[in-house]
Amino acid sequence: MKIAVTSQNRKTVTDHPGRCRKFWIYTIEDGQVASKRLLELSKAESFHDSDSHEPHPLDDIDVLITASTGRGLTRRLSRKEIQLQVSNESDPDTAVRQFLESGST
Repeated sequence: MKIAVTSQNRKTVTDHPGRCRKFWIYTIEDGQVASKRLLELSKAESFHDSDSHEPHPLDDIDVLITASTGRGLTRRLSRKEIQLQVSNESDPDTAVRQFLESGST
């Protein structure tokens, strides 16, 4: 499983996922974080500026964790079978851990 977390400032879970260009990507194996890396998108690759019908660098994730979202991105992710999770947790590692512990996978 792969989980992406919006983190425009590279420190916290941020909002505005449509405009976000920095995502922490967590690879999950056996319910635990196996790896974590930063993915930086170009402006043209942001959800807001990219074509929702074209391939996207985040198409291979299973879950997107963010601080807020709008209806357009919710629909776009749903079409690609990506689960959306809004979190009020500011620390990305903690947000992922809480998601895993919630059994929402």
